[in-house]
Amino acid sequence: MAKRKVDTENRGFQTRWESEYMFTKVAGKPVCLLCGESVAVLKEYNLRRHYETKHADKNKNMDMEQRLQKAEELKRGLKSRQALFKKAKSQGQAAVKASFILAEEIAKSARPFTEGDFIKNCMIKVCDEVCPEKRQLFLNVSLSRNTIAERVDQLSINLKEQLVKKGKDFIAYSLAVDESTDISDIAQLSIFIRGVDSNLSVTEEFLALRPMHGTTTGHDLYEEVSRCVNEMELPWEKLVGLTTDGAPAMCGHRSGLVAKIREKMQEENATGELTAYHCIIHQEALCGKALKMEHVMSIIKRTVNFIRAKGLNHRQFKAFLTELETEHGDLPYHTEVRWLSQGKVLQRCFELREEICLFLDSKGKDTTQLRDEMFLCEMAFLCDITSHLNAINLQLQGRDRVISDMYSTVKAFKTKLTLWETQMRKENLSHFPSCQTMKEKLSTSAFPSTQLADKIGMLAADFRRRFADFEAQKSRLELLGNPFAVDVESSPPNLQMELIDLQCNDALRAKYAAVGAAEFARFLPGTMPQLRIQAAQTLSMFGSTYLCEQLFSLMNLNKTSHRSRLTAEHLHSILRISSAQSLTPNIDELVEKMGHHQVSPSTSNK
Repeated sequence: MAKRKVDTENRGFQTRWESEYMFTKVAGKPVCLLCGESVAVLKEYNLRRHYETKHADKNKNMDMEQRLQKAEELKRGLKSRQALFKKAKSQGQAAVKASFILAEEIAKSARPFTEGDFIKNCMIKVCDEVCPEKRQLFLNVSLSRNTIAERVDQLSINLKEQLVKKGKDFIAYSLAVDESTDISDIAQLSIFIRGVDSNLSVTEEFLALRPMHGTTTGHDLYEEVSRCVNEMELPWEKLVGLTTDGAPAMCGHRSGLVAKIREKMQEENATGELTAYHCIIHQEALCGKALKMEHVMSIIKRTVNFIRAKGLNHRQFKAFLTELETEHGDLPYHTEVRWLSQGKVLQRCFELREEICLFLDSKGKDTTQLRDEMFLCEMAFLCDITSHLNAINLQLQGRDRVISDMYSTVKAFKTKLTLWETQMRKENLSHFPSCQTMKEKLSTSAFPSTQLADKIGMLAADFRRRFADFEAQKSRLELLGNPFAVDVESSPPNLQMELIDLQCNDALRAKYAAVGAAEFARFLPGTMPQLRIQAAQTLSMFGSTYLCEQLFSLMNLNKTSHRSRLTAEHLHSILRISSAQSLTPNIDELVEKMGHHQVSPSTSNK
């Protein structure tokens, strides 16, 4: 015989039981108004037995009207206690939520965990002046160092769980990997992921920062990257691209990271081919060295260092510029690792070249080289070409950059170099304003246009050599950039039929014109699966390690000489929160998980 299920019998609570047995219904269960006990099964017999056994003597002399009044009074008392409990619970949850919100802000602003105590003291003082009756509520918000550290870890775990969940929907993904050293001389491996789901939506997020306490060989790098991929439960066959800084440990043909990952993909029987790229921004910066004009920069740096290195010289130089009422009041430093600083230093030195010579003369320094016309022409050329290189560098930077757009930027710059070389040989200096200035001021010698045109030719040749791997992927990149201009016959056979359907579809052509190349891929219909897969793979590719470099800047902001003992786990959590782009911590979910936990004021003040 089947067991009875009381919940399915639809037993209802009768109003008369409130006065007869002093019971009321709370959350679906009968609760005694006199003692607060609940009865498991909603039956009149059970309520009557409870009342006659425990409370019959208390109300035996009351008539029905008195019993009704008594029941209403007890119900009001019960509701009052419930409201008080709910208020205490909501206040406790609000205090916990506030601590999560402040912990997130502390992590994003690169502040130490101890900042929580300072923030709380400020809040209490403001509260005492503005709303002193709310003081206890502010005291209940725990912002101690340990609490902030714990909250930051919880926020980081929540973000990672969201990323793992998103990763399960990726149909293609790529990795960007770079390595740097922190203030404690620990090598840190930064890994970012760019994944595309079946809706062709792109997710670009921080994957991991792994400390490398020993060697940093290709095998060591592979072990860390492999561990990250496996922890994220990402399938190796969906890995499309790997972008690195081009170091031997990354790109070595036999034992580099790229070679090791290709071996792993073969072991996993992955059908796709891994496309490896050297960071576009890094290569563009290296191309600038092909000009071979270090002799010009060495003189510039020596001059700037003489003025800036000594406090007295620097103060006197700024006073000198103020006295002359020049447009600029100082000289910037040049830093080798900050590529854009070279252009700023050159531009400022060229504009202040006469004032610099006058100041050095007053200090008894030889200015023969700085006044030499050939040197000034080379300086003007280096100033202009570096300005152009900096412009393309800035165009290539940023998040959510599509590799096909970055390739188009580089392609356009190579075309510009060809034009500039031709114009320079004809002494047409339209795009070289500093050179134009020098040409107009030359007294005797002619402007060295031929030598400088040769320099542009060398730069163009280096661009072609360094970006040869992108040329090999030209057809693939153009397919995403402008599928309506692609030659169908030269395309892969599995794409040809779908390409014809696409190029003959006027509605899709209009949509492409309206939304642009990057967004258009999402509008490809399901009847074109091969084109959608091809678009997903290209969209997932990183063109640079910009995000890794940006993360290292965040790392240096957080792990300073004052916080050098920051643990790897806490640093990892901070960077995941501060670098999150499309993901946001679900604070409400975290508060709910913590249940009814509420930190007492005495604990939070420790």
